[in-house]
Amino acid sequence: MRNKQINTIFSGILIFFALFIVIPAFLLFKNAFTSGGGFSFKNFSDVFEQGQLAKAFFNSVKVSSIRAFITTVLAFVLAYTENFTNLPQGLKKCIRTMAVFPMLLPTITYGFAIIYSFGRNGLLTQVFHRQFFDFYGFKGLIFGYVIYTLPISFTLIKNTMSYIDKRYLIVSRIMGDNCVKSFNTAILQPLWGTIAVSLVQSFFLSFTDFGIPSSIGGRYIVVAELLYNTMLGSIPNFHQGAVIAIMMLLPSIVSILILNYLQRFNVRYNKISQIELKKNVVRDAACAVLSFAILFCVLSIFLVVIVSPFVSEWPYNKAFTFRHLQSVFADKALVHVFTNSLWVSLLSAVFGTALVYAAALVTARSKIHPHGNLVIESMAQITNTIPGMVLGIAFLMAFRRTPLHNTIIIIIACNLVHFFATPYLMMKGTLDKMNSSWETTATILGDNWIKTVVRVITPNAVGTLLEVFCYLFINGMVTVSAVVFIAGAKTMVITTKIQELQHFAKFNEIFILSILILVTNLLIKTAKGVFNRRKSAEG
Repeated sequence: MRNKQINTIFSGILIFFALFIVIPAFLLFKNAFTSGGGFSFKNFSDVFEQGQLAKAFFNSVKVSSIRAFITTVLAFVLAYTENFTNLPQGLKKCIRTMAVFPMLLPTITYGFAIIYSFGRNGLLTQVFHRQFFDFYGFKGLIFGYVIYTLPISFTLIKNTMSYIDKRYLIVSRIMGDNCVKSFNTAILQPLWGTIAVSLVQSFFLSFTDFGIPSSIGGRYIVVAELLYNTMLGSIPNFHQGAVIAIMMLLPSIVSILILNYLQRFNVRYNKISQIELKKNVVRDAACAVLSFAILFCVLSIFLVVIVSPFVSEWPYNKAFTFRHLQSVFADKALVHVFTNSLWVSLLSAVFGTALVYAAALVTARSKIHPHGNLVIESMAQITNTIPGMVLGIAFLMAFRRTPLHNTIIIIIACNLVHFFATPYLMMKGTLDKMNSSWETTATILGDNWIKTVVRVITPNAVGTLLEVFCYLFINGMVTVSAVVFIAGAKTMVITTKIQELQHFAKFNEIFILSILILVTNLLIKTAKGVFNRRKSAEG
């Protein structure tokens, strides 16, 4: 009976992966390597002869590399301030909260916020009486990508830094090391692997993002924008779009190979001791000032998102008004888009949590499928490798002539594939840490595997299940790269509607829709926080 139950779950997972990963990937490659009804490299030669791909690829690599370095340095400063200073816990919590704030908004909003902040009549331009920089093109992309990837980089470095054994600082000082050498030996060296991972991950995220260049890229063409124009431009070309999508996969594959290699540099401590850090008022003050300066520069651009929609006519008539908000809620099309986003995010979170939990149960709590473990682990790596835009194009090619085309179902399936890897690793990590004898004990007592999962394992995994749910819901609300290719007129979500509204310069509507996303995501995170606090109090 146990074998039958696990086999049924495993078969369902395999069918899902076959339908929504294997088949779309096969059709993507088929479109790239097919011309005139047969196998050919003509599509590749046509794309390279045009010359745009090489230029866009170089631009993407250049801007992503510079921005990855900047982001990692800034994230390191924030993480160091939290872990190696004696600032009050309230300030540290404030830094943690502010650092991850941009994750609650879609990247496409960043560009419009930068325009309304640093334009000639922008909010920050008026406050400081000067225009800081030309935000269209290279400089704007750098700034936007830093905002986008700083939360991820900060989270990576912060988590690793929290596991560094601080006793090594004392040992280093006893041995007579100066401040620089002590910092290098006790803090920097154990972090080299994570710093490298941050650089690679930040590069990959910037290289594959579509939201920011679509709004402020200007004439600085990058691969993501070229791919969008090729697929959804005035004359769509699916074959050349497939070629560009495959070229976009190359950095992703290299990123995964590098990340796997970097795992050997992870430092593991047998025991971590929490010690009281040496008091240093100058260090603490400098880190606090620098951290809040970084966060101010990052978050100040979002001020206009909140201010502009409640101003009569920015920047000419700054009288307070609810007119723009009322017009959005009076527009049935915009309300329908918001409702669609809620349903898509909710269903993606529900079904995604179920899929992730089922996959993690098969790999972490079952020994029946050793080869099955390899399949699921491989699928997790593949989904972590595929950029959202490539996934969206693959889905478009696979399902455009089927009943699933332009439906909510296909958007949900795309979200499940796109965001599978991280929640799966979270869930598997939790299940791996649980007592491995629970199933055996339950079997002796007469319970089958499903009852054991429901009665024993699930109650102990509730916290992680909630984390997975929130992760999938929030990402479902803010994603744009994949769904921009598969959302139709009736199934449009907020992020794709924002993409449409920019062509009509309806920035008030864009900002109000962005506020709705922000408020919704904040409510979800708040509800999760309340649940965790109650659970901790009960425990």
